[in-house]
Amino acid sequence: MVHEPCELGQLQIGYIQPVNDLSTPFTLADQVIVALRKVIGQKSAVLHEPTFSGNEWLYLKECLDSTFVSSVGKFVDRFETDLAVFTGAKHVVAVVNGTAALHIALKLAGVNSGDEVLIPALTFVATANAVTYCGATPHFVDSDENTLGVDAVKLRDYLEHHSKQRAGQCINRTTGKIIRALVPMHTFGHSVDLDEVISIAYDFNLALVEDAAESLGSYYHGRHTGTFGLMGTLSFNGNKTITTGGGGAILTDDPELARHAKHLTTTAKLPHAWEYRHDEIGYNYRMPNINAALGCAQLEQLPAMLKAKKELFQRYQAAFATVSGIRLVEEPAQCQSNYWLQTLVLDSNNADQRDILLQATNDAGIMTRPAWILMHELAPFRECPRMDLAGAESLVQRLINIPSSSTLLQAVS
Repeated sequence: MVHEPCELGQLQIGYIQPVNDLSTPFTLADQVIVALRKVIGQKSAVLHEPTFSGNEWLYLKECLDSTFVSSVGKFVDRFETDLAVFTGAKHVVAVVNGTAALHIALKLAGVNSGDEVLIPALTFVATANAVTYCGATPHFVDSDENTLGVDAVKLRDYLEHHSKQRAGQCINRTTGKIIRALVPMHTFGHSVDLDEVISIAYDFNLALVEDAAESLGSYYHGRHTGTFGLMGTLSFNGNKTITTGGGGAILTDDPELARHAKHLTTTAKLPHAWEYRHDEIGYNYRMPNINAALGCAQLEQLPAMLKAKKELFQRYQAAFATVSGIRLVEEPAQCQSNYWLQTLVLDSNNADQRDILLQATNDAGIMTRPAWILMHELAPFRECPRMDLAGAESLVQRLINIPSSSTLLQAVS
């Protein structure tokens, strides 16, 4: 998910007295707060905040001293190389944010004005926005109860009944438009069922572009998310697992796509010692060197951050083991999640408790947040095509994100 500021907040919340005394009956909200307090202690806690405990100051000073603070400099090159090594992608292009990364990836995947692009209704708005930047229309698909991402079984059945193949293209039977691409998003860092998603993309002639904005450090059967499709995209917004302040990246194994992505994101300027000649419409999307300097320092700490976030999950899992009517989202089988945002899911019969829990936890100084408003319910996208979204509509009423910073346990101890 390409996700920029305002996604799920980083507000500081003042401390408020803990939940009521033990003499009163325990509601579900009481039980949730007690479970959270077992892990985070009695201090207030934000949802997700960055940590700068490595070489950030050193690299930033080096960048400033060099005077190369814009899109040219050694830290941009190093950040791209380090990301390639970490993710296993053959090529990485660093850009200003995750939305820009997805925009260019979709453009290079052949998404044209008038096309449709399949994306989950349960995603951050930037996924849908990037589609519209190409002049295309988001086509919303349902989400799976366990992975929180694209429901591949339901999507295949939908496409079999609502699309047709013509000259090697997938055509929407209702609108007559080309369905050009499929964009699975790895929700809160948990991988979708990529085997099935890849199979759908192949069978229906869809370009596959992964929105891995939230899943840096997540793996599907041992392979990093964002490296399965034609291209994948990452985000390094301030509330992500690592941050460059603002930033994103395009991952691909195709050298020509990588070259073209770098060209387009550098205003499509042809190399020349002094002349400014541009051979196509380009975009001023390249990541500044000063942001990349921050990213290089953050990447050095990523393995430790991932370990801490997994430990946080395990502590939460133990704390919520005795709370009925609610579960903690766990990484899919044979997958490794970065646990970017720890997530609770209410049982269906407790869906009416979501807002009560949100109010109670935030009143207690524990920042919690619901998932995003579903895309088809937002004003710009209400008329977009969509399949039956019963799964997403149920999930969005039951999801609650809880404090997830990688330093949370350290702060408590």
